[in-house]
Amino acid sequence: MQDESLHPVWHRIAEALERLAPSPADAHRDVHHHDAYVWHPPTQFEPVISTHALPLGLVRGVDLQKAQLLENTERFARGYPANNALLWGARGTGKSSLVKAVHRELCERLPGKLALIEVAREDIGALPALLTHLYGQPRRFLLLCDDLSFDQDDHSYKSLKSVLEGGIRGRPENVLFYATSNRRHLMPREMMENEQRAALHGAEVIDEKVSLSDRFGLWLGFHLMDQSTYFCIIEAYLRHFALVYPQEQWQAEAVEWSRTRGSCSGRVAWQFVTDLAGRLGKPLQF
Repeated sequence: MQDESLHPVWHRIAEALERLAPSPADAHRDVHHHDAYVWHPPTQFEPVISTHALPLGLVRGVDLQKAQLLENTERFARGYPANNALLWGARGTGKSSLVKAVHRELCERLPGKLALIEVAREDIGALPALLTHLYGQPRRFLLLCDDLSFDQDDHSYKSLKSVLEGGIRGRPENVLFYATSNRRHLMPREMMENEQRAALHGAEVIDEKVSLSDRFGLWLGFHLMDQSTYFCIIEAYLRHFALVYPQEQWQAEAVEWSRTRGSCSGRVAWQFVTDLAGRLGKPLQF
């Protein structure tokens, strides 16, 4: 039988443990227990259990870009200087897939070292709050903004400029920023040309716009691929997911599939393989 005189002691211990446990609000601020998060301003981090990232070896047709991005990101994960990166080019050519695949690879090589945080395009203006929260954390963070671009009346690009290299405090050493975009300078060409014609000093307007992309030390261009590369990507998927199908048949179907979509790209290849796996009744497990 328990001694009732110990009840106050147990009560105080329980209260102390409750104080030590993180509150629900603090739990949303945690960035240490998962490899990927979606950021909701100002300080909420939604854990991502699976990013559905491809193994790095399955990212084909962009070997040079893959080598450069992996080297840059690994240096950063190991605590060495690295550049912010802009991955630009044709849609569906593997820009965001490459970032996620590189992150997956480094999580396997360096467990717990690097967290990926997805930043929505509309939250760019709130980035200073995110950097303040991550500043001084022991972990390294890779911020990814997918499909980044700016329109005529959008001035949030100025916030991004200061975040990347400006301000007295500067970008925290444990934070790196990657962006993907269909536009090399993140803004429509016609918008830049219109402003140049309308401005008294047109060249200065262009310099103002281009200076944003200049903040990225690493530029990686992605372009539409030829049919042989398209076939190479599909073949790698078929082999990885153990999808057995006659080569002449899948190649003919893949050509027809690309024609209906107007291009050969990594995204089109993946969509074809997804359709084929469904017809064969086979799961696509990462």
